[in-house]
Amino acid sequence: MNKIKKFDDEELKNRIDLAAAYHLADIYGFSDIIWNHITCKTSSHKNTFLINSFGLRYDEVTASNLLEIDLNGNIISGHGEINYTGFVIHGAIHKNRKDLHCVMHSHSRSGLAVSCLKDGLEILIQDSAMFHNRISYHDWEGMSTNTNECESIAKDLGENNSMILRNHGLLTGGKTIGEAFMLMYYLDRACKVQIDLNGTNKEIIKPSDNLLEFAAGQYEDPKYKLGEHEWPALKRMLKKNNSIYDQ
Repeated sequence: MNKIKKFDDEELKNRIDLAAAYHLADIYGFSDIIWNHITCKTSSHKNTFLINSFGLRYDEVTASNLLEIDLNGNIISGHGEINYTGFVIHGAIHKNRKDLHCVMHSHSRSGLAVSCLKDGLEILIQDSAMFHNRISYHDWEGMSTNTNECESIAKDLGENNSMILRNHGLLTGGKTIGEAFMLMYYLDRACKVQIDLNGTNKEIIKPSDNLLEFAAGQYEDPKYKLGEHEWPALKRMLKKNNSIYDQ
């Protein structure tokens, strides 16, 4: 029996899209050999979520080798082990933010750099306006191996969908996998631009708070659903590259 055939249609779609997100994260520099995670809810009728099997590179993740775990970190289905830090970080959000279908965490170079800056992310370009007054911060508590940190992670994220884990990296969440991925794409790019600009030692043009708030509101217009149009295009790129993720 084909492993992928045993899942119902909703779970299968989520598995394929999540595996695609891992492959895309590898292409865009959001992977870290075997570390970090992207998770999504298994389906609308299950109180579990899907996560990568520990030890696999992002480009080795497929729809069928994703693990299903519950909100206590127990493996419900699949073969392999999980990196417990993934459960602590992602489980905290899946448990407390029912509106978020997908959660993505990365250790990208620029994200790590900005996470170490006292003032954090500076909103300097058009595409970073979506984070104006809409990004959270979580102080580093060491390796995320203690479930006691779950409460502070969820509390610090609040109602935002993006968070900088200080001295650690970036985190985004979305109502869809495409939204979470595109938030990470734009957040990472905002970090890259900030680091690039800081290295020029030139005077930087900084938009006013009023303008940034106006632009942030534009991004929240329902007709510009982040990920809705980008996600199919990104999956077509994977198909063109013959990426093996949907098995």
